[in-house]
Amino acid sequence: MTKDESKYPRYRSVFISDIHLGTRAAQTSALLDFLKTVEADTYYLVGDIVDFWKVRRGPAWSQSHNDVLQKLLRKVRKGARIVFIPGNHDEALRDYCGQTFGGIEILRDTVHVRPDGRRYLVMHGDEFDVVVRYAKWLAFLGDRSYELALWSNAPLNWMRRHLGLGYWSLSAYLKNRIKTAVNFIGEFEHALADVARLRGVDGVICGHIHHAADRVIDGVHYLNCGDWVESCTAILETRAGDMKIVRWQVDACSATEKQTSSQRSEVAA
Repeated sequence: MTKDESKYPRYRSVFISDIHLGTRAAQTSALLDFLKTVEADTYYLVGDIVDFWKVRRGPAWSQSHNDVLQKLLRKVRKGARIVFIPGNHDEALRDYCGQTFGGIEILRDTVHVRPDGRRYLVMHGDEFDVVVRYAKWLAFLGDRSYELALWSNAPLNWMRRHLGLGYWSLSAYLKNRIKTAVNFIGEFEHALADVARLRGVDGVICGHIHHAADRVIDGVHYLNCGDWVESCTAILETRAGDMKIVRWQVDACSATEKQTSSQRSEVAA
């Protein structure tokens, strides 16, 4: 560990999902800031890291997207373990499950064990999204609509910054207010909890729906990483084995608004 890294706390594990590299919505500056100030023994990339759906249509791939990949590879070279579990947007990589590239393990899913012995199934979760599984054309249609809502976040927040207001996500607001979306989130969470129960584990850690959560469902500990296009959230496991959702402050990542690490992050309620 370098002198600069030593000033940051070291975690046992970090869980990140839904970065969607290759899209304009990817909050790569926030993610790079997070990765620079958070060190861990193991990093789990829980799906939709690269958005091949968008890449096929024409990627929005800037240098910061390369920087994210290089930062992850640098962590491997420094001794960290990285486990990549492909999601539906990077499902082409599922053909390589069981293999290792550049020190990054590619797995279909895995089980993470906390220090106290509790076991957590780690998976992306799209397998239990009925829309993605049985009606891909509808999923693509929804993806386009969601992409439009994400696109609107940029001009909206440009105006908010000039008014002295903080970051606000229209797409996240709509998702949390539309009844069908709220019902879908609830059904998805219960489906994943049922899967964990059938697999005989104590909890499940997933992504896919861009909705960070930490709750107990019928005795199963359900954790969702959230995403890095709207909320900029991740799950951290401390050295003692405590799990917490961290919500990274998007606007704090500009060169003129740098703050201390403790000010940049806040634990979600």
